[in-house]
Amino acid sequence: MMKKLFIPAFLLVLGITSFAQTRNEVRIPDLKGYKTLKCDFHIHTVFSDGLVWPTVRVDEIYREGLDAMAIADHIEYRPHKDDIKASFNRSYDLSEKYAKDRGIILIKASEITRSMPPGHFNALFLTDNDSLDTKEYMDAFRAAKAQNAFIFWNHPGWSAQQPDTTLWWKEHTELLKAGYMQGIEVVNGDEYYPEAQQWCMDKKLTMLGNTDVHAPIQAVYDFAKGEHRPMTLVFARESSAQGIREALENRRTAVYFEDKIIGEEVYVKELFENSIEIVNVQKTEKNVSIMLKNNSDLVFKLKKTDHDANLVYFREYDINPHGTYVINVKLNNGVKGGNVNFEVTNLLVKPNCGMQYSYPL
Repeated sequence: MMKKLFIPAFLLVLGITSFAQTRNEVRIPDLKGYKTLKCDFHIHTVFSDGLVWPTVRVDEIYREGLDAMAIADHIEYRPHKDDIKASFNRSYDLSEKYAKDRGIILIKASEITRSMPPGHFNALFLTDNDSLDTKEYMDAFRAAKAQNAFIFWNHPGWSAQQPDTTLWWKEHTELLKAGYMQGIEVVNGDEYYPEAQQWCMDKKLTMLGNTDVHAPIQAVYDFAKGEHRPMTLVFARESSAQGIREALENRRTAVYFEDKIIGEEVYVKELFENSIEIVNVQKTEKNVSIMLKNNSDLVFKLKKTDHDANLVYFREYDINPHGTYVINVKLNNGVKGGNVNFEVTNLLVKPNCGMQYSYPL
């Protein structure tokens, strides 16, 4: 779970007032028939235990080039409640028009905050957050389900609740069978949970990656060094809340975390192929030169795998964003062609396992 930072009052004010509204687009390709929307569905404000006003969160999302967000303030934990007395709907109400004016899709949400089991869950697409304020956790899930919410399990490996191992409890089976769980955070803040990725694959749940940010975003990520927030990539038929819901329900997502993309191979592979353009191929009897260009903001880390020993090419190779590269393959012992086989080690299509790929010469 995102570490909570102590931020002095003057920095809080700075977070509210000082940033120019310049949008930095995140260039990740669309897939065939789908738009790639960059989303963060787990954000906190002063209306629970966050340190900034709701509209500041909209500004952060806008500046960083994301398309959609959900302010998921806690239902059960509101340390600022003596100073800020309001409905659980208030953070959304304050942000709704502000987000719309900036072209940001704002999804109404809340976090159901309970001890383990079952732990913390976010409910998206709510209509009345106040209805989740219940004594029994199952009543909160029922209230969310009655609003046709999309519900996902937050930070399943958070050490404060699972100090030794990341476990799936019987309560999670009960929630899943009752239709109260549609997804899991595979990434939360600075943590990747490979167990959650496997659960999503085995149980047909949607993979999500979010910040769970509490402090001003610039106190957590150093953008000057090229860092970025983790985000859920949603492959939607249209750029709207309805489009996002349909994609989440049909598990068309991947997670962008540090230099990694985590997700189902069908989507990760297409992201890779749509990012890399083969500009030119030159072939002689003894050599093949492949010129390619990376048209995305993603980096791809290639590592040679089992192959015909008569093909001599890189051991490891990084393809950085927006560069043109030449990969040379030597053809030894009269071989005329074959496959260049490699693993894209930072495209995790299984827990801690990169995507296998072949390029035919």
